[in-house]
Amino acid sequence: MFSNYLIALREGLEASLVVCILIAYLVKTGRTDALRPIWTGIGVAVLIAMGFGCALEFGSQELTFRAQEALGGSLSIVAVGLVTWMVFWMRRTARHLKTELHGRLDTALAMGTGALVATAFLAVGREGLETALFVWASVHAASDGTPRPLVGVALGLATAVLLGWLFYRGALRINLARFFTWTGGMLVVVAAGVLAYGFHDLQEARWIPGLTHQAFDISDTVPPDSWYGTLLKGVLNFQPDPTVLQVTVWLLYLVPTLALFLAPVGFGSGKGKVKAPDDAPDDQGSRPSTAPRTPQA
Repeated sequence: MFSNYLIALREGLEASLVVCILIAYLVKTGRTDALRPIWTGIGVAVLIAMGFGCALEFGSQELTFRAQEALGGSLSIVAVGLVTWMVFWMRRTARHLKTELHGRLDTALAMGTGALVATAFLAVGREGLETALFVWASVHAASDGTPRPLVGVALGLATAVLLGWLFYRGALRINLARFFTWTGGMLVVVAAGVLAYGFHDLQEARWIPGLTHQAFDISDTVPPDSWYGTLLKGVLNFQPDPTVLQVTVWLLYLVPTLALFLAPVGFGSGKGKVKAPDDAPDDQGSRPSTAPRTPQA
Protein backbone atom coordinates (compact mmCIF):
# COMPACT_ATOMS: atom_id res chain seq x y z
CA MET A 1 0.00 0.00 0.00
CA PHE A 2 2.81 2.43 0.90
CA SER A 3 4.63 1.93 -2.39
CA ASN A 4 1.46 2.70 -4.35
CA TYR A 5 0.78 5.72 -2.13
CA LEU A 6 4.32 6.96 -2.82
CA ILE A 7 3.96 6.47 -6.59
CA ALA A 8 0.63 8.30 -6.73
CA LEU A 9 1.89 11.09 -4.44
CA ARG A 10 5.07 11.67 -6.39
CA GLU A 11 3.50 11.55 -9.86
CA GLY A 12 0.36 13.35 -8.75
CA LEU A 13 2.34 16.16 -7.14
CA GLU A 14 4.30 16.73 -10.34
CA ALA A 15 1.03 17.04 -12.26
CA SER A 16 -0.41 19.32 -9.54
CA LEU A 17 2.62 21.61 -9.72
CA VAL A 18 2.30 21.84 -13.49
CA VAL A 19 -1.39 22.80 -13.16
CA CYS A 20 -0.61 25.36 -10.43
CA ILE A 21 2.12 26.98 -12.52
CA LEU A 22 -0.13 27.25 -15.59
CA ILE A 23 -3.15 28.59 -13.70
CA ALA A 24 -1.18 31.01 -11.52
CA TYR A 25 0.63 32.46 -14.55
CA LEU A 26 -2.62 33.12 -16.38
CA VAL A 27 -4.19 34.72 -13.30
CA LYS A 28 -1.11 36.86 -12.63
CA THR A 29 -0.95 38.11 -16.25
CA GLY A 30 -4.68 38.83 -16.40
CA ARG A 31 -5.43 36.16 -19.00
CA THR A 32 -8.27 34.48 -17.10
CA ASP A 33 -10.09 34.07 -20.43
CA ALA A 34 -7.58 31.29 -21.22
CA LEU A 35 -8.43 29.26 -18.12
CA ARG A 36 -11.25 27.28 -19.76
CA PRO A 37 -9.04 25.81 -22.54
CA ILE A 38 -6.40 24.96 -19.94
CA TRP A 39 -8.92 23.10 -17.78
CA THR A 40 -10.28 21.38 -20.89
CA GLY A 41 -6.82 20.07 -21.76
CA ILE A 42 -6.26 18.94 -18.17
CA GLY A 43 -9.63 17.16 -18.07
CA VAL A 44 -8.95 15.32 -21.35
CA ALA A 45 -5.52 14.24 -20.09
CA VAL A 46 -7.02 12.86 -16.85
CA LEU A 47 -9.74 10.97 -18.72
CA ILE A 48 -7.25 9.41 -21.13
CA ALA A 49 -4.96 8.36 -18.25
CA MET A 50 -7.91 6.75 -16.45
CA GLY A 51 -9.03 5.04 -19.64
CA PHE A 52 -5.51 3.73 -20.21
CA GLY A 53 -5.41 2.28 -16.69
CA CYS A 54 -8.82 0.64 -17.14
CA ALA A 55 -7.76 -0.82 -20.48
CA LEU A 56 -4.68 -2.35 -18.88
CA GLU A 57 -6.66 -3.85 -16.01
CA PHE A 58 -9.73 -5.17 -17.78
CA GLY A 59 -8.01 -6.02 -21.05
CA SER A 60 -5.46 -8.24 -19.34
CA GLN A 61 -8.23 -10.26 -17.64
CA GLU A 62 -9.33 -11.68 -21.00
CA LEU A 63 -5.91 -13.24 -21.65
CA THR A 64 -4.64 -16.71 -20.77
CA PHE A 65 -2.39 -17.09 -17.72
CA ARG A 66 0.83 -17.18 -19.74
CA ALA A 67 -0.28 -14.23 -21.85
CA GLN A 68 -1.15 -12.27 -18.68
CA GLU A 69 2.27 -12.99 -17.23
CA ALA A 70 4.00 -12.02 -20.47
CA LEU A 71 2.03 -8.77 -20.67
CA GLY A 72 2.55 -7.97 -16.99
CA GLY A 73 6.28 -8.65 -17.17
CA SER A 74 6.78 -6.65 -20.36
CA LEU A 75 4.79 -3.65 -19.12
CA SER A 76 6.58 -3.78 -15.75
CA ILE A 77 9.92 -3.41 -17.52
CA VAL A 78 8.56 -0.55 -19.65
CA ALA A 79 7.12 1.13 -16.55
CA VAL A 80 10.44 0.91 -14.71
CA GLY A 81 12.19 2.45 -17.70
CA LEU A 82 9.71 5.34 -17.78
CA VAL A 83 9.79 6.02 -14.05
CA THR A 84 13.60 5.90 -14.02
CA TRP A 85 13.73 8.44 -16.82
CA MET A 86 11.13 10.55 -15.00
CA VAL A 87 12.97 10.76 -11.66
CA PHE A 88 16.23 11.70 -13.37
CA TRP A 89 14.47 14.23 -15.60
CA MET A 90 12.75 15.90 -12.65
CA ARG A 91 15.98 15.93 -10.67
CA ARG A 92 17.72 17.71 -13.52
CA THR A 93 14.97 20.17 -14.55
CA ALA A 94 13.04 20.90 -11.33
CA ARG A 95 14.74 24.29 -10.98
CA HIS A 96 13.72 25.37 -14.48
CA LEU A 97 10.23 23.83 -14.73
CA LYS A 98 8.41 27.09 -14.09
CA THR A 99 10.37 29.03 -16.73
CA GLU A 100 9.92 26.25 -19.27
CA LEU A 101 6.15 26.08 -18.73
CA HIS A 102 5.80 29.86 -18.90
CA GLY A 103 7.58 29.86 -22.25
CA ARG A 104 5.30 27.18 -23.65
CA LEU A 105 2.24 28.99 -22.35
CA ASP A 106 3.27 32.30 -23.93
CA THR A 107 3.66 30.54 -27.28
CA ALA A 108 0.28 28.82 -26.90
CA LEU A 109 -1.43 32.11 -25.98
CA ALA A 110 -0.17 33.63 -29.20
CA MET A 111 -1.43 30.66 -31.26
CA GLY A 112 -4.96 30.42 -29.88
CA THR A 113 -7.40 28.17 -28.00
CA GLY A 114 -6.37 24.89 -29.61
CA ALA A 115 -2.74 25.44 -28.66
CA LEU A 116 -3.73 26.15 -25.05
CA VAL A 117 -5.70 22.90 -24.85
CA ALA A 118 -2.77 21.00 -26.37
CA THR A 119 -0.25 22.61 -23.99
CA ALA A 120 -2.23 21.64 -20.89
CA PHE A 121 -2.97 18.18 -22.29
CA LEU A 122 0.66 17.41 -23.07
CA ALA A 123 1.95 18.84 -19.79
CA VAL A 124 -0.43 16.77 -17.65
CA GLY A 125 -1.03 13.83 -19.97
CA ARG A 126 2.53 12.55 -19.83
CA GLU A 127 2.41 12.43 -16.05
CA GLY A 128 -0.99 10.74 -16.15
CA LEU A 129 0.04 7.98 -18.55
CA GLU A 130 3.26 7.32 -16.63
CA THR A 131 1.29 7.16 -13.39
CA ALA A 132 -1.31 4.78 -14.82
CA LEU A 133 1.31 2.40 -16.22
CA PHE A 134 3.59 2.35 -13.18
CA VAL A 135 0.70 2.10 -10.71
CA TRP A 136 -0.76 -0.80 -12.71
CA ALA A 137 2.61 -2.58 -12.77
CA SER A 138 3.16 -1.97 -9.05
CA VAL A 139 -0.36 -3.11 -8.08
CA HIS A 140 0.11 -6.19 -10.28
CA ALA A 141 3.43 -6.97 -8.55
CA ALA A 142 2.20 -6.33 -4.99
CA SER A 143 -1.35 -7.64 -5.36
CA ASP A 144 -2.47 -9.54 -2.27
CA GLY A 145 -6.13 -9.97 -3.15
CA THR A 146 -7.19 -6.90 -1.16
CA PRO A 147 -8.09 -3.37 -2.26
CA ARG A 148 -5.22 -1.91 -0.21
CA PRO A 149 -2.99 -1.11 -3.23
CA LEU A 150 -5.82 0.87 -4.85
CA VAL A 151 -6.58 2.60 -1.55
CA GLY A 152 -2.91 3.64 -1.41
CA VAL A 153 -3.17 5.07 -4.93
CA ALA A 154 -6.34 7.02 -4.09
CA LEU A 155 -4.81 8.44 -0.90
CA GLY A 156 -1.63 9.41 -2.74
CA LEU A 157 -3.53 11.27 -5.46
CA ALA A 158 -5.75 13.00 -2.89
CA THR A 159 -2.68 14.13 -0.95
CA ALA A 160 -1.06 15.42 -4.15
CA VAL A 161 -4.15 17.45 -5.06
CA LEU A 162 -4.32 18.92 -1.55
CA LEU A 163 -0.63 19.86 -1.58
CA GLY A 164 -1.00 21.41 -5.01
CA TRP A 165 -3.90 23.56 -3.79
CA LEU A 166 -1.90 24.65 -0.75
CA PHE A 167 1.05 25.57 -2.97
CA TYR A 168 -1.23 27.66 -5.16
CA ARG A 169 -2.73 29.48 -2.17
CA GLY A 170 0.72 30.16 -0.78
CA ALA A 171 -0.10 28.30 2.43
CA LEU A 172 2.71 25.77 2.08
CA ARG A 173 6.41 26.04 1.35
CA ILE A 174 8.62 23.05 0.73
CA ASN A 175 12.09 22.42 -0.65
CA LEU A 176 11.09 20.69 -3.87
CA ALA A 177 14.64 19.68 -4.77
CA ARG A 178 14.95 17.82 -1.47
CA PHE A 179 11.43 16.40 -1.71
CA PHE A 180 11.96 15.01 -5.21
CA THR A 181 15.36 13.64 -4.23
CA TRP A 182 13.97 11.67 -1.28
CA THR A 183 10.86 10.44 -3.05
CA GLY A 184 12.84 9.74 -6.20
CA GLY A 185 15.29 7.59 -4.24
CA MET A 186 12.42 5.65 -2.68
CA LEU A 187 10.82 5.22 -6.09
CA VAL A 188 14.05 3.74 -7.42
CA VAL A 189 13.87 1.12 -4.64
CA VAL A 190 10.21 0.41 -5.49
CA ALA A 191 11.08 0.24 -9.20
CA ALA A 192 13.80 -2.34 -8.48
CA GLY A 193 11.18 -4.60 -6.92
CA VAL A 194 8.77 -4.06 -9.82
CA LEU A 195 11.56 -4.85 -12.30
CA ALA A 196 12.50 -8.07 -10.50
CA TYR A 197 8.85 -9.11 -10.37
CA GLY A 198 8.51 -8.29 -14.06
CA PHE A 199 11.31 -10.70 -14.92
CA HIS A 200 9.63 -13.31 -12.71
CA ASP A 201 6.45 -12.85 -14.74
CA LEU A 202 8.42 -13.43 -17.93
CA GLN A 203 9.84 -16.59 -16.38
CA GLU A 204 6.33 -17.80 -15.55
CA ALA A 205 5.31 -17.04 -19.14
CA ARG A 206 8.21 -19.26 -20.23
CA TRP A 207 9.81 -16.40 -22.12
CA ILE A 208 12.93 -16.58 -19.91
CA PRO A 209 14.35 -19.74 -18.32
CA GLY A 210 15.34 -20.23 -14.68
CA LEU A 211 11.98 -20.30 -12.91
CA THR A 212 13.04 -23.26 -10.76
CA HIS A 213 16.49 -21.84 -9.89
CA GLN A 214 15.84 -20.14 -6.56
CA ALA A 215 18.43 -17.87 -5.02
CA PHE A 216 17.11 -18.58 -1.51
CA ASP A 217 13.90 -19.47 0.29
CA ILE A 218 13.12 -17.83 3.64
CA SER A 219 9.38 -18.47 3.55
CA ASP A 220 9.59 -20.11 6.98
CA THR A 221 11.26 -17.01 8.44
CA VAL A 222 9.17 -14.45 6.54
CA PRO A 223 5.84 -16.13 5.73
CA PRO A 224 4.14 -14.35 2.80
CA ASP A 225 0.82 -14.32 4.68
CA SER A 226 2.27 -12.77 7.86
CA TRP A 227 1.80 -9.08 8.61
CA TYR A 228 5.49 -8.32 8.14
CA GLY A 229 5.64 -10.43 4.97
CA THR A 230 2.67 -8.52 3.60
CA LEU A 231 4.28 -5.23 4.65
CA LEU A 232 7.57 -6.05 2.91
CA LYS A 233 5.77 -7.12 -0.23
CA GLY A 234 3.58 -4.03 -0.25
CA VAL A 235 6.44 -1.59 0.34
CA LEU A 236 9.38 -3.22 -1.45
CA ASN A 237 7.72 -5.94 -3.58
CA PHE A 238 9.75 -8.37 -1.48
CA GLN A 239 9.50 -12.06 -2.32
CA PRO A 240 10.82 -14.65 0.19
CA ASP A 241 11.72 -17.18 -2.53
CA PRO A 242 13.10 -15.23 -5.53
CA THR A 243 14.86 -16.81 -8.45
CA VAL A 244 18.53 -16.20 -9.18
CA LEU A 245 17.55 -13.98 -12.10
CA GLN A 246 15.29 -11.83 -9.92
CA VAL A 247 18.03 -11.16 -7.38
CA THR A 248 20.57 -10.47 -10.13
CA VAL A 249 18.26 -8.02 -11.93
CA TRP A 250 17.35 -6.31 -8.64
CA LEU A 251 21.00 -5.72 -7.73
CA LEU A 252 22.11 -4.71 -11.23
CA TYR A 253 19.36 -2.09 -11.39
CA LEU A 254 19.24 -0.79 -7.82
CA VAL A 255 22.92 -0.28 -6.99
CA PRO A 256 24.10 1.76 -10.02
CA THR A 257 20.78 3.60 -10.49
CA LEU A 258 20.56 4.71 -6.87
CA ALA A 259 24.24 5.70 -6.84
CA LEU A 260 23.81 7.84 -9.96
CA PHE A 261 20.58 9.36 -8.70
CA LEU A 262 22.03 10.38 -5.33
CA ALA A 263 25.23 11.81 -6.84
CA PRO A 264 25.50 15.61 -6.39
CA VAL A 265 24.15 17.69 -9.26
CA GLY A 266 24.74 21.16 -7.86
CA PHE A 267 21.38 21.97 -6.34
CA GLY A 268 21.61 25.08 -4.22
CA SER A 269 20.32 24.98 -0.67
CA GLY A 270 17.29 27.11 -1.48
CA LYS A 271 16.78 26.73 -5.22
CA GLY A 272 14.13 24.08 -4.88
CA LYS A 273 11.84 25.91 -2.49
CA VAL A 274 8.33 26.85 -3.43
CA LYS A 275 8.29 30.63 -3.24
CA ALA A 276 5.87 33.44 -3.77
CA PRO A 277 6.22 35.91 -6.65
CA ASP A 278 9.07 38.42 -6.47
CA ASP A 279 6.84 41.18 -5.12
CA ALA A 280 5.48 39.08 -2.23
CA PRO A 281 6.74 39.41 1.37
CA ASP A 282 9.70 37.30 2.41
CA ASP A 283 9.94 34.75 5.21
CA GLN A 284 11.27 37.14 7.82
CA GLY A 285 8.01 37.59 9.66
CA SER A 286 6.12 39.72 7.12
CA ARG A 287 2.46 39.03 6.78
CA PRO A 288 1.76 36.97 3.65
CA SER A 289 -0.28 38.40 0.81
CA THR A 290 -3.77 37.06 0.23
CA ALA A 291 -3.19 36.84 -3.53
CA PRO A 292 -2.49 33.45 -5.06
CA ARG A 293 1.19 32.62 -5.13
CA THR A 294 2.96 30.93 -7.98
CA PRO A 295 4.82 27.74 -7.01
CA GLN A 296 8.47 27.72 -7.90
CA ALA A 297 9.64 24.31 -8.96
